[in-house]
Amino acid sequence: MSVDRISGGDALRTIEAVSVLEGGLLDLSWSDKTRATVDMRPMLDLPALASLRDPVLFAQATVGDWGHSIIWPGEIEIGADRLWAETLSAAQRDDTRVFLDWRRRHGLSLSKAASALGLSRRAVAYYSNGEKRVPRPVLLACRGWEVEKAEAA
Repeated sequence: MSVDRISGGDALRTIEAVSVLEGGLLDLSWSDKTRATVDMRPMLDLPALASLRDPVLFAQATVGDWGHSIIWPGEIEIGADRLWAETLSAAQRDDTRVFLDWRRRHGLSLSKAASALGLSRRAVAYYSNGEKRVPRPVLLACRGWEVEKAEAA
């Protein structure tokens, strides 16, 4: 997988192309060659995105500067991080999505996540970048870590 890397070891994916499909769907192409059709309809229930229910406006989606978002007229924008999470679900990679959500929710770098779970930093990078599937015991350890942290607070 050829992707740019940021200093922390996480893959920095950018959106290379977007195609609007009927029914509130976006076909997204990413810099790592991942491609998926994302159903945007659940997001369009958010008040900030309600205007995108208009098919004419929705059809005007374009890739934002440097591939870090999808933008529409009227200063409507959805960031690449959110769209990557939706891409993971569309590609049936919920394991990676859950793992990334756990890291983001707790502000964990690769090193801190590795320490929290008793894993190598490299394993956490593989799981975070989607290069390897996240094993169920690791996902359960993430939940256990959250419970332990909540009880300590």
